[in-house]
Amino acid sequence: MSLIVQKYGGSSVADAEGVKRVARRIVETKRAGHDVCVVVSAMGDSTDDLIDLANKVSPEPPARELDMLLTAGERISMAVLAMAIADLGMEARSFTGSQAGVITDAEHGRARILDVTPGRITQALADGHIAIVAGFQGVSQTTKDITTLGRGGSDTTATALAAALKADVCEIYTDVDGVFTADPRILPAARKLDVISCEEMLDLAANGSKILHLRCVEYARRYGIPLHVRSSWSRHPGTLILDDPYGEGSDMEAPIITGIAHDLSEAKITAVGVPDELGKAADIFTAIADAGVSIDMIVQNVSAGDTGRTDISFTLPQAEGTKALQALQALKSSIGFTELLYNDKIGKLSLIGAGMRTTPGISAKLFRALADASINIDLISTSEIRVSVVTRSDQLEAAVRAAHTAFGLDSTEGEAIVYGGTGR
Repeated sequence: MSLIVQKYGGSSVADAEGVKRVARRIVETKRAGHDVCVVVSAMGDSTDDLIDLANKVSPEPPARELDMLLTAGERISMAVLAMAIADLGMEARSFTGSQAGVITDAEHGRARILDVTPGRITQALADGHIAIVAGFQGVSQTTKDITTLGRGGSDTTATALAAALKADVCEIYTDVDGVFTADPRILPAARKLDVISCEEMLDLAANGSKILHLRCVEYARRYGIPLHVRSSWSRHPGTLILDDPYGEGSDMEAPIITGIAHDLSEAKITAVGVPDELGKAADIFTAIADAGVSIDMIVQNVSAGDTGRTDISFTLPQAEGTKALQALQALKSSIGFTELLYNDKIGKLSLIGAGMRTTPGISAKLFRALADASINIDLISTSEIRVSVVTRSDQLEAAVRAAHTAFGLDSTEGEAIVYGGTGR
């Protein structure tokens, strides 16, 4: 008998029919002889609805109370799913994140999991029941308050539980048939991947791919948990995410390009006229770090010989733009830059593939494809298996299509299907 952790996203349980369809799938897995632990997200757009409600009541709702409110969505999902399973003749027990032993730090809205002590889950499974856990939530180790893990946190809940329970596999059920070479919502010609490495999936998730949450993949890689991305609407085999599918003894060769991620959630800040002096870049990014802002790409221009000044540009999440600007403006006189430019009308395209390490000419081919499509490149960043570029936001989808076709990623088996239509 194997232990399977299954996670179902909000689009999979968006309504009563969806809940019943998911219940049938869970019961089938149990009747096939497996122990089953299920992690479920809030139904449909209910988390967004709760956020809207909070913002109507208070322009700045207290973080603790907002977490208390938002966890209600997953509690509704777990309860109605347990009811649907009972109607099919199986017994299920539902648990909140705290009841499931998900222990976090005290950072409301973006808590990190510190430990999982799944005693009640283990007992439920030992009793022959299906365990259902509310995703996205836990309890602070220090304050004992309810916390949330941030958007997409149900993915992380699932892999953390899979690691704690020593599950054989963690199945992530979503509204597409697996991991694709690009987002099928904007590129129906995207091709489904049968297998992908954790390393490649980490880069895709970190650069805008919405199929899996970044921390979910990090957890799976750290604890050696195989991930299996599938659709809750179909019986297609999905995509396996493994630590090293191209390693020694494998009959698979690493693809040159695995896929393309895109991201419209970033902004760019340029510090203009920074004195080209020792320590000025350190001053800028120390201020950003002290403000708790994460940055992505950094570009510094060559110093102008006649002025001894340079420009430094970097990208960051749009949601943190105001905080970063305020932190830098407070140090304008000490750092000595002349002005700050802010642009939130940008988009990032990232080309990712393990085969880049041994294949020359990838950047040149990408840049030529974008030039032929009349798309200008603003910033460039690279790693061993990734090339990222920043373009205008209104050109990003065209850039994805141009790059996808240039690298031969278009499917020959028809268009990809998005069953739920609105995301995970």
